[in-house]
Amino acid sequence: MTTPISFEFFPPNTPVGTEKLKTVVQELGALKPQYFSVTYGAGGSTREKTLSTVTDIAAAGYEAAPHLSCIGSTRESIAEILATYRAQGIRRLVALRGDLPSGTATAGEFRYASELVSFIRETQGPDWHIEVAAYPEVHPQQRYAAKDLQHFVDKMKAGANGAITQFFFNADAYFHFVDEARKAGVTQPIVPGIMPFHNYGRIAQFAQRDAIDMPRWVAMKMEGFMDDAASIRAFGLDVIAQLCERLIAGGAPGLHFYTLNQSALTVELCKRLGLGAR
Repeated sequence: MTTPISFEFFPPNTPVGTEKLKTVVQELGALKPQYFSVTYGAGGSTREKTLSTVTDIAAAGYEAAPHLSCIGSTRESIAEILATYRAQGIRRLVALRGDLPSGTATAGEFRYASELVSFIRETQGPDWHIEVAAYPEVHPQQRYAAKDLQHFVDKMKAGANGAITQFFFNADAYFHFVDEARKAGVTQPIVPGIMPFHNYGRIAQFAQRDAIDMPRWVAMKMEGFMDDAASIRAFGLDVIAQLCERLIAGGAPGLHFYTLNQSALTVELCKRLGLGAR
């Protein structure tokens, strides 16, 4: 049985980016993903762009799942967004706490993603498919792994259908997290988030910002290639392909690729792994 795949985009900021993303959607759509997800800026800063991107994806014939963050929001504003998506025929969401925009003092009416999930279930009923976030190496703002796991369990008990993890490079961290979640009573699928090495320097910055373990040997090899783009690309593909192979062999229920609005590396990885349309 083929491992399900899905892809994540961010809303483009320019008309050129919007047109480019339409091509990327078609290229990745040929792999027959379960859905495409679209991120949502801090405090809803990309709300209209997220809606526009989701609408374009749906119009192209694919299932789209907008991210929806609740921090800094009111119940009324969240209900309005859900009504807009419902009118568009959208029934899949990635529900997140999110981050407050800089300079914002109040957290709004929601403190945690579990409260957002509960609100959706209470006001919208069961016909939404809700994904939430998971952090195999612990949320970067959480000091204690036990508390982080409890927050995750709360989200799942609130009515989430499944979870997508933050990207990682350590498969053991993922398998350990899944084992701990199962012991805590979570039965829903926990899908690994995969970040191809689109740009090593940028990915390394993401990893440092979010306290994600970048294996020292990978960093040393990457830095040793200097400006050799071909070697960086080939080595990066090998590292991520091997990670995916181990995850699939270990029973991961799917793979969710963070594409950074690019298709080439993700297509190459899926072909190498035998994923997607044949």
